[in-house]
Amino acid sequence: MAPRTTGKRKSATKVPAKPRAGRAAKSSASRTKPKRRAIKPDPAAIAEIFRRFAKANPHPKGELVHTNPYTLLVAVVLSAQATDAGVNKATKALFALADSPEKMLALGEEKLREMIKTIGLYRTKAKNVILLSERLVKEFGRKVPHTREELITLPGVGRKTANVVLNTAFGEPVIAVDTHIFRVSNRIPLAPGKNVLDVELGLEKVIPPKYMLHAHHWLILHGRYSCKAIKPNCPVCIISDLCRWPDKRL
Repeated sequence: MAPRTTGKRKSATKVPAKPRAGRAAKSSASRTKPKRRAIKPDPAAIAEIFRRFAKANPHPKGELVHTNPYTLLVAVVLSAQATDAGVNKATKALFALADSPEKMLALGEEKLREMIKTIGLYRTKAKNVILLSERLVKEFGRKVPHTREELITLPGVGRKTANVVLNTAFGEPVIAVDTHIFRVSNRIPLAPGKNVLDVELGLEKVIPPKYMLHAHHWLILHGRYSCKAIKPNCPVCIISDLCRWPDKRL
């Protein structure tokens, strides 16, 4: 006699359920989203860009108010994470009282803090200004040094600050890469880079030597007033036809 069965059949091997089409497609798309191809700088276009900058503004100047290399150095140290306009408001009275390392030391850190308290990080900046003033008096004959290597040994002075002083005060053909220059260089592109040093060294290679002295100021002013971070003013930009940024606002 055949054995009795329970009436239940052994189920077949289960096939894993397929993911939902929408979710799978979305996941796949996120993994395979095409990246924009890097745009290589065009030497001829770069030369024309700076020719136009020079024609439009033959003698560009920075916007930090100063009277000598020392006040420029102090102003640049104070400008970190602050606007030039904000720094100028604070230094107008400050430099009337202290336009040399000796006078700054006589003013003292407490009074200095009070005079620059409208500037961000004013406590740290006041301390650095006093310390760098002491170093200038004791080690540099009360003069601002003329080399990057010496400048960056001063409290509160990094490579960018040193380059600003070298370019603006001493006429050295160097570039201080700030947020504006970094943005402009990567957008156009001039010398794309992942960090400010890459951009600085790249710009030194591609900018024609005859434009190097003023390139720093041209690029800052272009980034500040034309190629702005949020709403670049592409329709009136003097180099819009040479810019190859994919997101131009035309």
